[in-house]
Amino acid sequence: MKGSETPLPPDQLADRLTEVFDLVGPLYRRVYRKVEQDESIEGLSVGVRAVLDLLRQHGPMTVPQLGRAQTLSRQFVQRMVNDAAAQHLVEAVANPAHQRSSLIRLTADGVAAITAVHAREHAALRQVGGDLTDADVDACVHVLTRMLALFDDVDVP
Repeated sequence: MKGSETPLPPDQLADRLTEVFDLVGPLYRRVYRKVEQDESIEGLSVGVRAVLDLLRQHGPMTVPQLGRAQTLSRQFVQRMVNDAAAQHLVEAVANPAHQRSSLIRLTADGVAAITAVHAREHAALRQVGGDLTDADVDACVHVLTRMLALFDDVDVP
């Protein structure tokens, strides 16, 4: 399934990247539905899970930082943070860099919840199988990163 190593001309590249979009959309929707179906396991919505995941990866962040990282509105992220706080998964702490914008950090319950989600996802992803190589995954990440960069300047409502 290996193609040429020669860079594609722009029109052909656009056609091939459309194939990627055609797969990413359904994949995203299926994963979203699966996370929502499994919500009862950890009690996490997709939005709360995304907040917990960012905090696990980057440590305490402000709501505006969380919004920028997810390309989501501050208001939506604030609702997700409020939901997570109501479940005792995150807490607001003083921000030495900004008095009016607290840092949001994971609680012990939040760490346990996002760890459980990742363990379940890891177990599911182990079932992908096939003959995928590290180079295949590197290429996929490279392509998706380039596509994502194209839309970095899209305004968040």
